[in-house]
Amino acid sequence: MKKLKGRLISALSLVVFLLFWHYGTVLFGVPAYLLPGPYAVLQSAIKLYSTGLIFPHIGITVTEMMVGYACGCLVAFLLASLVAEFEIVEQIVVPYVIGFQSMPKVALAPILLVWFGFGLASKVILVALICFFPVFVNTLSGLRATNSDLLDLYKAFSAPRWLVYWDVKLPGAANSIFAGLQIAIVLGLIGAVVGEFVAAKQGLGYLIQASSMNFDVGTMFTSVFTLSMIGIIGHIVIRAVQSRVIYWDGNRQSGRPLQPPVENA
Repeated sequence: MKKLKGRLISALSLVVFLLFWHYGTVLFGVPAYLLPGPYAVLQSAIKLYSTGLIFPHIGITVTEMMVGYACGCLVAFLLASLVAEFEIVEQIVVPYVIGFQSMPKVALAPILLVWFGFGLASKVILVALICFFPVFVNTLSGLRATNSDLLDLYKAFSAPRWLVYWDVKLPGAANSIFAGLQIAIVLGLIGAVVGEFVAAKQGLGYLIQASSMNFDVGTMFTSVFTLSMIGIIGHIVIRAVQSRVIYWDGNRQSGRPLQPPVENA
């Protein structure tokens, strides 16, 4: 019942938004080349999807996003785990991570273009760089916020470092890790589109830029809404995976029930 109520509220808010959009453009006489109404955008979307013109662009953007997202998040998780476990790694790595994060990633796009060309590689690397930091920070924060009582219990039983990490730290940090993954979904899409703005021959970012040159606002809105749908689908997928992986936790932020290691007789 609660889920149904939430979906009804979401649907109602969408209807209100569409009505406000439609009657706002009509009442204020907004020209179609500045802000087309919902029906005009729907017509453009039907044309793009029925003819299949938009699907190659969606495929390119999603590929850039998925590959870059996977690479950036994996490297961030592994590096954050090493930093949390070994102080010397923290002293070496963290200053470089903070300094690199201070650089605007949009400014790196032309450099990546020179280094890796106009193809898929430059966009994938840009997405990976943008996805890296939120996953790194959330993973590191989660690993360091482990239940101290459980850590002391495992140390009292002389548990090896890998077992403490696997049984205590990683489950305790799971919610923080997935929070970083959800943030990275949105940021990764931004990275893919920015890379396509700089130099691309396909992709939703390229389609938006090409449509702006022709004042085809309907295609631009269709592309933007498509990007929004990709982000929403990605968010839903991450939430579904989270509910399966963190099965012991539900919606709470606590760790799963853990059993201390049994001392060998």
